[in-house]
Amino acid sequence: MSNFNMTAADARAARYDHFTITLHWLTALLVLTLFALAEARGFVARGTPLRADLIFVHISLGVLLAVVLILRIVWRIATHRRTAPAVSGLHYAVSTFVHLALYVLMISQVSYGFLMIWASGNGPSFFGLFSVPPLVIVDQPTRHVIGELHDYTAWAIIAVAGIHAAAALMHHYVLRDRVLVRMIPARG
Repeated sequence: MSNFNMTAADARAARYDHFTITLHWLTALLVLTLFALAEARGFVARGTPLRADLIFVHISLGVLLAVVLILRIVWRIATHRRTAPAVSGLHYAVSTFVHLALYVLMISQVSYGFLMIWASGNGPSFFGLFSVPPLVIVDQPTRHVIGELHDYTAWAIIAVAGIHAAAALMHHYVLRDRVLVRMIPARG
């Protein structure tokens, strides 16, 4: 850390564009909300209207997360990530790995969710406005395995996102290198 150049870090720490920031925080909000809904469902008796409502909202927000992920990937490719990395060396390698892991986990999670719904012969609905028709047929035994993967992947996302958030806070409060500021919406 003694080699850390604050001036160079400040030069690299330009903010992300507003759309990237919006997609980042929307993703975080959706992931946390989806996780909370899934966990809350476990405390509600099967067959009750509340449980059905929790599942309905969970599925609808899962469809929204799929759209947001597609937008993030397209936007990232289209903009060639024009903001320079704010860290280098090992920090950059770890940061890149964590971001890649989050993308892989979220894409897997959305895919598992779609496959589980398609196994029931339905398409995931977005608040009753439209549904995504089944693209593949999944049998019930496979649905059970996919359901377990969906659960494990949710916990993995929360763990890796927690590491991501802790690292951002470490950069802000310990290293004081303005990495976190790049992703915070500008005021005024």
